[in-house]
Amino acid sequence: MWILRWLLNTFILMLVAYIVPGVSFSGFWPALITSAIFGLVNAVIRPIMIVLTLPINILTLGLFTLIINALMFWLTATIVKGFEVANFSAAFWGALVYWLIITFINYLFEDRPTKVKVKSRK
Repeated sequence: MWILRWLLNTFILMLVAYIVPGVSFSGFWPALITSAIFGLVNAVIRPIMIVLTLPINILTLGLFTLIINALMFWLTATIVKGFEVANFSAAFWGALVYWLIITFINYLFEDRPTKVKVKSRK
């Protein structure tokens, strides 16, 4: 199941590169590697950044998280060869579009509990 999610994230990143100017891949393999590295960066470094920037995040009512997401996107581009992000603006819009698409797909495939009809006693 995780391989399917990895491939889905890869295709979403490639879609982001198609939509957002300034974000590009040199091929499918760099996109596949980027997907894995981006997941690791978001799992390890992003929580640390969230905690370190908690005061400014509280002051901005959580909007600073968008900046952190852009920085994680940009950091991934510096790590992976073949994944290019032109500037911070491209990183910001790329991270935002990626988040929107992932959120939508997670909503579509979310496990929702089925409603159970309860018979009333008389």
